[in-house]
Amino acid sequence: MDSLGHRGSDFFAGLEMCDGLTLEVLIYARTICSYLDLRRRGLDVSALRYEDLVARPLDMCRVILEFCHLPVSLAEKAVKAFDTDSQKNSVLAQSLIGNFKEPELTPQRKVKLNELLKKYGLPLICEPGIIEGTLSSR
Repeated sequence: MDSLGHRGSDFFAGLEMCDGLTLEVLIYARTICSYLDLRRRGLDVSALRYEDLVARPLDMCRVILEFCHLPVSLAEKAVKAFDTDSQKNSVLAQSLIGNFKEPELTPQRKVKLNELLKKYGLPLICEPGIIEGTLSSR
C-alpha cells in the first residue's frame, strides 16, 4: 500500500485479518475515494463500469471516445483490441490470472465487506456500482 501512495500502517489499521478478497475491496475503496477526490477538486475525470463495457462494448467504446474527444469512428477498432491481452508480458497476464479460483463470498464475509464499503461511503455488494460521474451508453 505504501507503493500506491497510502500509508500501509494506516490502511490496515483495525483489520484483524486481511485475506485476498478483503484486500481487493480495500484497494477498490481507496481507488474510488481517490477518484471522487479528483472530481471534487474539479478535474474532468469519469468512471465506467466494467459490467457495462462487457455487456455493450461497442456502445461503451463510443461513449469513452466521445468523452475523450476522439473520433467515435474508432470504436470498432477499440472493441477488436479487447481480443489482445494488454498485460501479456506481466504478472497480470490473462494466462496467469485466468487460473485463479474466484473467492467464496459467504454471507458472513459479505457483511464484513459491506461494513468496509459503508465506511468509505461506497455502494454495497449486490448494489449497482454507479458512482458520481459514471459514463453510460443509456
